[in-house]
Amino acid sequence: MRPTPQAPRETPAPTPLTWLYVPGDRPEVVAKALRCGADVVVIDLEDAVAPDRKDHALRATAELLSDPVPVPVHVRVNALDGPLAEHEIRTLAPLPGLAGLRLPKVQDPADVHRAAGWATMAAEPVPEHVAYAAEPVPEHLPYAAEPLPEHLPYAAEGPVPPAGRALADHPTPVRTPPVRTPPVSTSPGTTATLAPAAPAAASALPATPALYALLESALGIEHAFVIATAHPALRGIALGEADLCGELGVRDDAGLAWPRSRAVVAARAAGLAPPPQSVHPDVHDLDGLARSCARGRALGFLGRAAIHPRQLPVIEAAYLPSAEEVAAAQDIVRAATAEGGALALPDGRFVDVAVVAAAQRVLDLAGRRR
Repeated sequence: MRPTPQAPRETPAPTPLTWLYVPGDRPEVVAKALRCGADVVVIDLEDAVAPDRKDHALRATAELLSDPVPVPVHVRVNALDGPLAEHEIRTLAPLPGLAGLRLPKVQDPADVHRAAGWATMAAEPVPEHVAYAAEPVPEHLPYAAEPLPEHLPYAAEGPVPPAGRALADHPTPVRTPPVRTPPVSTSPGTTATLAPAAPAAASALPATPALYALLESALGIEHAFVIATAHPALRGIALGEADLCGELGVRDDAGLAWPRSRAVVAARAAGLAPPPQSVHPDVHDLDGLARSCARGRALGFLGRAAIHPRQLPVIEAAYLPSAEEVAAAQDIVRAATAEGGALALPDGRFVDVAVVAAAQRVLDLAGRRR
């Protein structure tokens, strides 16, 4: 059974270009990250946090998000098939400072539905009297001492020049009314399909926060489109390239060309914003980061995840249109406004509705420079 085609969903403007990951068990680093110019700060409860620090990371994050924050904050929870994700999602979903949940290692639509279901069942509140920000970090951990060593990712050096403006007028986090749908069946060797959504049952369940699926396995890539259309609360997909490379045995970018294109096509087919690129792991290789961003932009990505504030200006510069691109887009929009319909510009360029729409996207991105 084919997935039911869905109308394109509106993407909030402006679309983020920079997504800065910070470890959830280091609230002092999170506080710096909120001031460094990232469009979105992603608090990581998964790979960046040692097993014996997971509970502390969740409590510190819940304390931070119990009040509104100055920029959008997403949280990457732990693996959905592990013992921690349900409690994390139930704890964080109702909090006013949460803008989105990033779901790691999503394999199929059932993972998205499971997370969305947990998000509508609030957990017990975190005790208000506990102050986690001041809790000392165990000395045996490599990031205990200040100042933070330069070679460590997440080291929010200060001051760092802002990477352009953060999202203006940071909107209230998007919440989607809960939708009850039947289970999604996937059997070995087949691609997942979606059953028709059941009518929403009348209830007082809380709304679902925005969800973002991370595709980090071969199966996740195969199911990219049905994951992208799995639930109304799903607002984006992205690749987790480190795990994907390990599973596929890929040694260079050439082996990732198809999964990257697959993610871009699936997102756009689902009416979602273009996905951001995965992180560039070398925080000192800014020239390599710029070249990689240029290749990603050519493939259809928009923006990139980062693990250090010094990467933010490079990412934003790579994804913002050049002066020449802006001038060309202005010519197209101006001609289309004056003439209407398909036309040819004096320099021979053919202009139709699709070309005008692309030119308008260029101008919208250029508006971020103001």
